[in-house]
Amino acid sequence: MDDQTLADEAFRAELIPVIPHMRAFARTLCGNAVEADDLVQEGLAKAWKSRASYEPGTSLKSWTFTIIRNQFYSDKRRSWRQSSLDPETAERTLVAVTNPTGALELDEVRRALSMLPPDQREALILVAVAGMPYEEVSAICGCAEGTIKSRVSRARQRLAEIMADGHIDEDQAQPAAAMETLLSDARRLAARAA
Repeated sequence: MDDQTLADEAFRAELIPVIPHMRAFARTLCGNAVEADDLVQEGLAKAWKSRASYEPGTSLKSWTFTIIRNQFYSDKRRSWRQSSLDPETAERTLVAVTNPTGALELDEVRRALSMLPPDQREALILVAVAGMPYEEVSAICGCAEGTIKSRVSRARQRLAEIMADGHIDEDQAQPAAAMETLLSDARRLAARAA
């Protein structure tokens, strides 16, 4: 046997009797036997990996307790940023990234927008699609901020009525281009301010 193998065997022989003490210490930290066993397992792995830094003749028990304590506090610091995912909550809130009908629904909204009076359509696109504040939209449209708020409110109400009624004008535009069409309209309308 070479020197490294002998040193490893000596370390193992000294470490094994300390394991029950490590478990007891980990349980006092965690308050939970399962978490404590996981902590001891991680502590043993780290101790073995760092065995070269252990100085024979010093207290192995103190050395391993330090490893366990440091691991415990590292885990706790990380855990406050993590939360467990409740399956019921996930089922209610997680949504598939791809929605096969999303483009069709957005195209319906785009076509319904075209059925609004021009002043309401313009105000709603600038506020809802372009995300502009009412103050800027009033400057673009050349009217009072209150008028813009009124137009947006009436446009939303009328749009909801059109969507509920279901009688939406058809056109030749592709449904997949609905988002780009709305964004293009918003850019065109917003460019009037420049």
